[in-house]
Amino acid sequence: MTSRIRQSVLFPDLLSKPLQVIFDEPSTTSDGGAMLLKAVDRRLGLTEVIANCILDMRQEAKVKHTWLEMFTQRTFGLALGYFDANDAGRLGGDPMMRMLIGRDPSTGAELASQSTISRFENAATNQDLYRIGMKLAESVVDYHRKRLGKRVRQITIDMDPTDLPNYGQQQELSFFNGHYDNYCYLPMLGFLTFNDEPDQYLFASVLRSGKAPAKQGSRGILRRILKLLRASFPKARIMVRLDGGFAGPEIFDFLDREGVDYLVGMPGNKVLARRSKRRMGTARRLSRESGKSHALFGETRYAAGSWASKRRVIYKAEVVRLEGRDPRDNCRLVVTNLLQTPEAVYDIYRMRGESENRIKELQHGLRLDLTSCMSFRGNQMRVFITAAAYVLIQTMRCQLQGTSLARKQLDSLRLMLFKIGGKVTRSVRRFVIPLVENYPWRSEWLEAALACGALSS
Repeated sequence: MTSRIRQSVLFPDLLSKPLQVIFDEPSTTSDGGAMLLKAVDRRLGLTEVIANCILDMRQEAKVKHTWLEMFTQRTFGLALGYFDANDAGRLGGDPMMRMLIGRDPSTGAELASQSTISRFENAATNQDLYRIGMKLAESVVDYHRKRLGKRVRQITIDMDPTDLPNYGQQQELSFFNGHYDNYCYLPMLGFLTFNDEPDQYLFASVLRSGKAPAKQGSRGILRRILKLLRASFPKARIMVRLDGGFAGPEIFDFLDREGVDYLVGMPGNKVLARRSKRRMGTARRLSRESGKSHALFGETRYAAGSWASKRRVIYKAEVVRLEGRDPRDNCRLVVTNLLQTPEAVYDIYRMRGESENRIKELQHGLRLDLTSCMSFRGNQMRVFITAAAYVLIQTMRCQLQGTSLARKQLDSLRLMLFKIGGKVTRSVRRFVIPLVENYPWRSEWLEAALACGALSS
């Protein structure tokens, strides 16, 4: 117990003189650069609009922490790398975190505790959660409408489920999934790409049970985002890309009715295997002659028994050769209404893999998988908090276009822009945060501050 409250340690022979380390500097923080998050959120207004979605039924006289303060505390904490609600106990007196939620860094009350945060995460009703999902999408679309306006010619929607492993089996609607060989949730994540920009912007993060099929809930999500996009970008062409788990007549009929371009992966079957047989044979021969992987492309008109009409199916007949392994046939199928050549269509479809990089950032950079509440609603709230933190990071990265930081990964941005030792001070007229003079990314931080709305002084 003594070691937990000890304020200093001594290294008697580490250097030429004894070295003592003391934790006694007041008003200091390890997140001296985190005001950039506040600047981005002020421009986006995200935490406020989401917090307002949750009806507060508490007795006003007993409220110490508003929904907005707790949502902001949790969202900013995630962005800064404090992933678990238990971290609230470590940050209660941090002056920077107090400033981020609007309290005085020195005299303001401590932040919400772990137990208070947990109650907040479980307070939202189903109706509250629906409103949060809508406001998240609306905020993202509205930001890019203001940023790009009439310059948007093409919008691409990518949707993908991902697995969130659960341990202990105590979580509501967490089921064993044979494909992932684990108890898990399967949230649906949706991303938007504007024109040919390299980033895909998160707009949806809907938690689903561990046994949910890929297409479950997809039409509802698409219907809502299409309505928002058409209202904000009436002249833009919209394209939807989905993997093979979504293929089915209900999805194809929906996309046809909506009048959007689409590319949907499709599992193979005997009929399509016969139709691609000749191309596959040619690909095998060319691969043997060259000793390398080889792919040929083709197309056919096809309708499964449950389809209302025939649709264009393009296929890639490929033989893959990897060193030390036998050659392997790799036939891929895509259902589409695009008119480009089969190879060009497949190149467009293949680009949907970029959204997987965004999912990796959510999983590894923000720990989307920390869905350890016992209730499903509480875990959906956690997923929304993670999504809000990611939207803030993506918005910041968007504002950094044209700088050296524009394509940095989330972990790099956190290290370079937020994790700076500093001291929070207050004068008569302003707050002042002296940061370490020899910070190695000082010029990058100043560049980011100016991009986020700061003024030179």
